[in-house]
Amino acid sequence: MPDPFPIDCPRMSLTDEAPTAAPRTLETVRLALRPMALTDAPTVALLAGQREIADTTISVPHPCSEAQARAWIAARTEPGNARKELVFAVTLRSNGQLIGAVGLRDIDPDHAKAEMGFWIGVEFWGQGYATEAARAVVGHAFDALRLNRVCAHHMVRNPTSGSVLGKVGLKPEGLLRQRVRKWGVYEDVVVCAILREDWAVHRNPDP
Repeated sequence: MPDPFPIDCPRMSLTDEAPTAAPRTLETVRLALRPMALTDAPTVALLAGQREIADTTISVPHPCSEAQARAWIAARTEPGNARKELVFAVTLRSNGQLIGAVGLRDIDPDHAKAEMGFWIGVEFWGQGYATEAARAVVGHAFDALRLNRVCAHHMVRNPTSGSVLGKVGLKPEGLLRQRVRKWGVYEDVVVCAILREDWAVHRNPDP
């Protein structure tokens, strides 16, 4: 899956007129994407630490301890971080259950771009939740943050994530050979992206 958890360039600060990435809840038909909280650490550790999740993400450890999950959440919810990174807890509207995470990182107002990542707990795979969550975040990126480009990466051996990205409009742009090393193995990675001008076609789910 694209890693939720790239060459740094000097960045100008956001102006008062520029939109901020302040966390807020995004709702879809079945999901509520809310700001991540430290109280989510036990569930994040349980879900994200599953081998199937860790296997195709860069930063997720296996197993993942509650302390590691808590540190990851704390780093992304500290004051001021929302200007460069935004992480949502993916929860079911029906009962509030946390089932995954989705977000934007490397939010760059100078070039109006960001990178998206997501993961969904294994027991919730195959139900369209990743697509629903990703579509909501891409919409937030274009409509609220006024970005022009959203990209994502997925390992070649993880075509399922590539399918999710395609469903919300991200197009493959190239193959990055042996871009990352996971558990001692160099992995080829596909980079995908969507532009603001493409978004109107993919704003709503297919009938």
